Parts: sequence; structure tokens; C-alpha cells
Amino acid sequence: MERGVDRVLTIPNVLSVIRLVLVPVFLYLLLFTHAYGWAVVILMFSGFSDWADGKIARLVANQSSRLGELLDPLVDRIYMVAVPVGLGFSGVVPWWVVGILIGRDAVLAAALPVVRSRGLTSLPVTYIGKAATFALMSGFPLVLLGQWDAVWSHVIGACGWGFVVWGMGMYLWSAVLYLLQVRLVVRTMPKVTAVSRRTDSSDAGAV
Repeated sequence: MERGVDRVLTIPNVLSVIRLVLVPVFLYLLLFTHAYGWAVVILMFSGFSDWADGKIARLVANQSSRLGELLDPLVDRIYMVAVPVGLGFSGVVPWWVVGILIGRDAVLAAALPVVRSRGLTSLPVTYIGKAATFALMSGFPLVLLGQWDAVWSHVIGACGWGFVVWGMGMYLWSAVLYLLQVRLVVRTMPKVTAVSRRTDSSDAGAV
């Protein structure tokens, strides 16, 4: 069996906690001090650490854990809400962009109880969803760097919007794929009743 799956103190988990702590720091720098440069640094660090903790968990012994499997996507979702909302309040991105991203996550969150009623905790994360998150979290720092009145800033900002538009398209498409999975689960798996849950628990205890 895989070792270390119940460990708490691992490098990926530490990186995820640091990313989580940096969320309010990012919002403070963005909205109150308008220190866009430092806000970009936080986003870049968060994006790199998100990539690094996944690599470390897969390639380094005793670094994967059940906590990490829950914590990493949770922090991703927090960033995918906090970053566009913060950029919306700061006027860096229009609110329709924020609405599309938040609305997409709200629809998927509403579908989660349906999945759980079939005895599943969640559905597998798709590669297109991961690519969408990567594109958005790469594009938003570039858009933020495009706020200075200089040619280099405008060029970087335009590149950032390219990533954001690309990421939004994949983000919406990944939602369609997720909802198709939900439909398949509903059509092929019966609801899990309270009686069956108690039976499963009893059977598990008897083994």
C-alpha cells in the first residue's frame, strides 16, 4: 500500500497552507495599498507552488496524503473566487468576467449534492479543468501587470487577456464535461439511502 497517505506534515500540505494564508495578504495589497507589484508576486508564487506541490506529491516518497487530496483543490477553488472578485473590486477586470467564473463554480457546487446522493464524494478532476485553472491563474497576474502606463505593460496586459479568454473558454467547457458526468451518474447509479449507508457501515465493521 502507498505509504504516508495519512500524514499531515508534508511539503505539499505546507505549500497549500502558505497559499491559503496568502489569500488575505493578496486582497489587502490589491484593494487597500494598491501594491500591484507585490500582489503579482503573490499570484506568481501561488501558481508555482500549486504546480510544485502536485509534482512533489507524485514524485517524492511519503509526500502524498489524504489531507493534500482535499486541501489542494480547496485552495484552488478559494483562489478562483478571491482573485477575480478582488480584481473586480479593484476595477482591473470587468464584473461580467467575475460573474461567469463565479457562476460556473456555483452551478457545479449545486450539482455536488446530486453526486453525493449516489454515494460518491466527488467526480474526477479533468485535465481541461486543470488547464483552465492554469491559464486563468497565469493570465490574471499578467493582466495586473498591464495596469502601468507603459508600452511593455500594455503588451503584457494584452497577453494576459489572451490567457484569461482562453482559460474562461476551457473553464466553461470543463463545466459542461462535469455536468455530463453528473448526468451519467444519475442515470446509472441509484440513490444511496440511509439504510444502505448503515448496512455498508455494518459490513465494513464485520470485515
